[in-house]
Amino acid sequence: MTLRELHDSARKTLDPVPYDYVAGGAGEERVLVGNEKAFDRYALLPRVLSGSETRDTAVDLPGARQVAPVIVAPTAFHRLVHRGGERATARAAAAEGAVLVTGTAATTAVLDVVAAAREAASDPAVWFQLYLHPRGEVTSALVRRAEEAGCTALVITVDSPVFGRHTRDLRNGFTDLPPGLASENMRDLPGAGPGALTAIPMSPAVRWPDFAEALRGTSLPVLIKGVLHPEDARLAVEHGAAGVIVSNHGGRQCDAVPAAVDCLPAITEAVAGRVPVLLDGGVRRGSDVAVALALGATAVGVGRPVMWGLAAEGETGVRRVLSTLREEYDHTLALCGGRRNADLTADMVVRNGGPR
Repeated sequence: MTLRELHDSARKTLDPVPYDYVAGGAGEERVLVGNEKAFDRYALLPRVLSGSETRDTAVDLPGARQVAPVIVAPTAFHRLVHRGGERATARAAAAEGAVLVTGTAATTAVLDVVAAAREAASDPAVWFQLYLHPRGEVTSALVRRAEEAGCTALVITVDSPVFGRHTRDLRNGFTDLPPGLASENMRDLPGAGPGALTAIPMSPAVRWPDFAEALRGTSLPVLIKGVLHPEDARLAVEHGAAGVIVSNHGGRQCDAVPAAVDCLPAITEAVAGRVPVLLDGGVRRGSDVAVALALGATAVGVGRPVMWGLAAEGETGVRRVLSTLREEYDHTLALCGGRRNADLTADMVVRNGGPR
């Protein structure tokens, strides 16, 4: 089953409200659509007589050595689309040798997510995504929770000073999870009663000193997610970020920003090899992975395709998404005359029928 067929199967399986929650974006969904369409503006210029029968596509990332170049981007509420939820996703990612980024809005606590990943691999790479809370003690508690669970890196999302206006959710009146589901990582945090939930924070008052403070509070590598401006990438590295994730939140925040892949070259140049650069948003084919890596990404993240696989086929569907993208990428690398990821270079990418 192709990724498109998994999407179609998921759409038939899901009720319209949860489907719209996953599928939808902010505003008129221009950025949501633009992320995918942007890859159509790029083409690969292969090299010849330089390949190999076997290829090495593994990558080294913070807290994750020799993993697949496609990671599972943080996405909320997996149990909303399948009863196996984040546990199924974790087992699938670990079995495929892919980093899983679980997060603040998971419907399964991070300790249980890591435990599920360890059912499929002895040493899985699970990162924990969080937002900086206006109260530092809450951020610290979330970081400790991730550390104690066995996460190998943190991902701090910074592109959400306020919630995005999700047109479909507003139309559907979807403002909270159904009974029995909750953002479990937000339970039992400082300032809340036993078993009570703390709201996921969105604060425009969070600034660079708060990011630096979070880094000082952990020994784990910390990546920053949601960077589009090259100057912010420079600042992230200067403040100690272990990686930069180029992302517009899958088109779920501001509906007036560029496609993520269009921002990648300038951020790669700004970072200048000091830390890995990752990209998420619009990746749907193995050739998209190849374009991103040629433009300077070390790895890419996929979010919605994982959710479609989970909704359609549970753990098997997530594995199918990750293996399909990895195999398509390996095939594209072979067609481009590459033996390893570094063989894809920016001069092999053309745009609008001519050189970039």
